[in-house]
Amino acid sequence: MNAEPERKFGVVVVGVGRAGSVRMRDLRNPHPSSAFLNLIGFVSRRELGSIDGVQQISLEDALSSQEVEVAYICSESSSHEDYIRQFLNAGKHVLVEYPMTLSLAAAQELWELAEQKGKVLHEEHVELLMEEFAFLKKEVVGKDLLKGSLLFTAGPLEEERFGFPAFSGISRLTWLVSLFGELSLVSATLEERKEDQYMKMTVCLETEKKSPLSWIEEKGPGLKRNRYLSFHFKSGSLENVPNVGVNKNIFLKDQNIFVQKLLGQFSEKELAAEKKRILHCLGLAEEIQKYCCSRK
Repeated sequence: MNAEPERKFGVVVVGVGRAGSVRMRDLRNPHPSSAFLNLIGFVSRRELGSIDGVQQISLEDALSSQEVEVAYICSESSSHEDYIRQFLNAGKHVLVEYPMTLSLAAAQELWELAEQKGKVLHEEHVELLMEEFAFLKKEVVGKDLLKGSLLFTAGPLEEERFGFPAFSGISRLTWLVSLFGELSLVSATLEERKEDQYMKMTVCLETEKKSPLSWIEEKGPGLKRNRYLSFHFKSGSLENVPNVGVNKNIFLKDQNIFVQKLLGQFSEKELAAEKKRILHCLGLAEEIQKYCCSRK
């Protein structure tokens, strides 16, 4: 990236929860990628007026403004598809937090729309920018997997807002696909006790070489946010990830990638590989949802 950009892209942030607040902070701080971006305002369903001097604007104004060229979609997952479609149709580039949509067909349709409009559609995957993932990637490269498991625990999450557990937990699925290649679904079960706000999804997957991988999402009151993994290779085992340091500026690293895309600095091959991985994960999440729902 050049130190002095020839132009700045006007940005609006849609949704100012945790991710949206971090995005606004990064946009206002002096970073190389932020130099290419100009935060114009934010959109929220709540009446907030302004946040730290940044003005709230209406969705209609954000869509119609010539100044706004980029939308950061940081709202709950159930609203992503509608926002992406509106901003692409208005001729804006879009960065969206994962999951892009809650169905494979919708994601394919939106990507086609982005291509028709000649706009960048970027789905954030900060989990791939974590120190833990970098450690794992180095550890598994060139090794033959015999079997593996990944368990994620956390507090309750509203399915109406964040989608079926296979979608709200798609970052774990993305880890597995990024580490071991495309996966196929063997079986899936969902145990739910809605009165206790408890759910446990157990998914059995396999690699292209038929090695079994299990993925479990368990959520309920009192469950701490934790990730437990166990990978067994012909050459040894990996049980959990050591403390490999703090995940610094992962949203900013994602913004750097987005700006590189805006500037045309990603090759067609890189973009195609990323799109293939994202659609594969969304397709698997949908398959898991259908499998679980068919057995209710």
